[in-house]
Order: sequence, then structure tokens, then C-alpha cells
Amino acid sequence: MEVLIKLGIILIVGFIGGKLAKLAKLPSVSGYLLAGLLLGPTLFKLVTPTDVDNFSILSEIALSIIAFSIGSEFVMRDMLKVGKKIFWITLLEVIGAIGVVFFVMFVLFKQPFAFSIVIASMSAATAPAATLMVIRQYRAYGPLTKTILPVVALDDVLGIVAFGIALAVAKLTVSAEPVKVADMFLKPLIEVGGSFILGFILGVILSLVSKKAENRDDHQILSIAAIGVATGISKWLGFSPLLTNIVLGTVVVNMVRKSHRVFGSVNDFASPFFVIFFTVAGASLDLAILKTVGLVGLAYILARAGGKFLGSYVGAVVTKSEKTVQKYLGFAMLPQGGISIGLSVLVRQQLPEYAMAITTIIMFSVLIYETTGPIFAKFAIKKAGEIDGALKQEPLENITPEKANLELQAEAE
Repeated sequence: MEVLIKLGIILIVGFIGGKLAKLAKLPSVSGYLLAGLLLGPTLFKLVTPTDVDNFSILSEIALSIIAFSIGSEFVMRDMLKVGKKIFWITLLEVIGAIGVVFFVMFVLFKQPFAFSIVIASMSAATAPAATLMVIRQYRAYGPLTKTILPVVALDDVLGIVAFGIALAVAKLTVSAEPVKVADMFLKPLIEVGGSFILGFILGVILSLVSKKAENRDDHQILSIAAIGVATGISKWLGFSPLLTNIVLGTVVVNMVRKSHRVFGSVNDFASPFFVIFFTVAGASLDLAILKTVGLVGLAYILARAGGKFLGSYVGAVVTKSEKTVQKYLGFAMLPQGGISIGLSVLVRQQLPEYAMAITTIIMFSVLIYETTGPIFAKFAIKKAGEIDGALKQEPLENITPEKANLELQAEAE
């Protein structure tokens, strides 16, 4: 079938899935994912693995725009107040996930050390896309929402570093060839550090150019171009496109006085890409994997959730965060997606003896968490009383660019 016809079908089916999800009082993103699941190998087989590859560039655009939007949450004047709190919450949340998963795999299920340490490290990263979409749909704002996005962004950084170290340690235990201890730290640090430097440079350039923009169209063209360049160079140099675009957004929100115009123009462009991204993500999942994961796969799902809840709760308590953050942050930390799948590719390349088992469990985890994660995220912000929080009147100085954009979108609707 012609690729453009399939693309149109994906958009229509995803759109319908989102509307049905709203009728069922579920997040739209859950509808996109479930609609994609129907189009994939599980049922109609309309979207093949080849199609998923063909549409990968559209998915990359969507994920990069999401990362750029997350960067808008890192307003320096706010981070100076809560930055230490965010760091400790994230660190303990990452340690909780890795620690619990490793204990369950290595101690309870007697899995090999290399397998246990690598799959435990892969449990740390949280997929930000679904959570951000839920926050936008319900115009959420408040202490929990303001904590979720920085933590989700930062735990990807710590997750990548943890994975790099864990993979190097695992290779030490299974390989006859010596592995330099320096490589354990050097490779992840190059990836993270390079992403930060590249994002900062491009962010400064975009900020300076944006000040000369005459209208919304100019902002949109310049911003999308910067996001595309950031993503392309990151992939070319082996950096993280996600981290690069988060830093890009962070620089813009702190350097451009009316930065909500920049982020608003990008979001106006992005909606079709979001529908494609989540629907194709659903189509890439296969329920047949349920037959092969076994008890170890189920244990991983439960252990990761338990670790996320435990780490988030302890971090929020230690930092004396609001009660709503203590109770409900863990629910928003569950989605797992693109980063973990990308890390599984590295496992196939560098630890092939465990690649099949790890990849199968990770794909099962993505299937479960990507379809249920948005529901848990909605539960969290609803229980925290933050749905429609972005619409409440507050002093102008307290409204972040991202929040202002949410309000503009609400008015447009």
C-alpha cells in the first residue's frame, strides 16, 4: 500500500482512538496507543515493521518537539529555588528503580549478574512523551506537575549514565577481553556532556535569532529548524537527541523574554506528529510477546513500578516536598519507551548473549507501561487536584512560558 495512504489511515485511526478515549474519560494518548495496537501485528497487520521504520523520522520529530517543550520547565529562577530538591528526588527515584529491579532479578530469581545489572539500569529512564501529553490535555498545573517534568527529564540523564556504567561492568564479568575502567564513565559522560554542549550552543543561536523574528510564522520556522538540526547532529555524533533538545528548550526559555511565543508556535505545528508518534508506537507493539516473557518479565514490571514508587516517595519525603508530591509522583514515573528501546539496541551490539532475553522483557515492559502509563499519570494529577490548574488566575510573574502556552491553547479550544 502507498506510504501516504497508510500515513493518512494512521492519522485518522489515531484521531478516532483519541476521541473514543476522551469519551471513556481516558487520556487521548492512551487512545492513540491502543488504536495503533489494532493497526499493528496484533490484529489488522496494516502497519508493518518496515512501515514503522519508514515513519521513524516523523516519530523523531515528535519526540524532539516534546523534549524541547520539556526544556521550557527549567526556568533558572525557579530551578535556583527547587533545583536541589529536584536533583535529590530524581537521584533517589533512579536508585530505587535500579536497586529494586536488581534485587528481584539477581537475588530472588537467581539471574546472572550481567543480565541483572544491565536490565536494572534500563529501568531508570522514564518516557516523557506520554506524561507531557497528559499534562497538556488536562491543563494540569501545581506542585506535582511542576515536579514531574524536571524529574522525568533529569532521570533520563541519570539513566543513560547508569546504563553506560552497568553495561561496562557487565562486559567485565562476561568477556575475556579487558575493559578499561575509564570507559565505564567516559562514554556516558561524552554522550551526556556532548548533548548539553550542543544543546546550549544551538539554544543560544536560536535565542538570538528569535529576538529578530517578526511574527509567529518566523518563530515556528526558526524553532523547527533548530530542533531538526539539534536532532540530526546529535544522532550523527552519537549524542542523545532527547537531552540535546531539552537543553535547547532550557536555553530559549531563559534567554528569550517572551519565550512562550516560541514554544506556542512549535506546539501549533506539532499535533499531527504527536498523533502519528503515539499511534505508530502502538503499532510497533505485539501482544504475542506475552507468551514468551514468563515470570521474569512479570517480575520486572512489578519491580520497576515498586522501585519507582519507593524512590519517588523517599525522595519527596527527604526533600520535604508537598504531600501531593509524596503520594502521587510515583504514578507519573511509570511510562517506559524510546530510550529503553534504544538502549536495548546497544545491548544487542555489546552484550549479545543476553540480548534476546533483555530485549523481550523491555518490549513487554514498553507494551504495558506505554498503554497504562498515561492512565496512571491522569490519576496522579487528578488526585493532586491539579487538573485545569493552568487556567487558574495567578500573578503574572508566577506563570511560566509553558503554562502560558497551555492557557493560550485552552482559549483557542
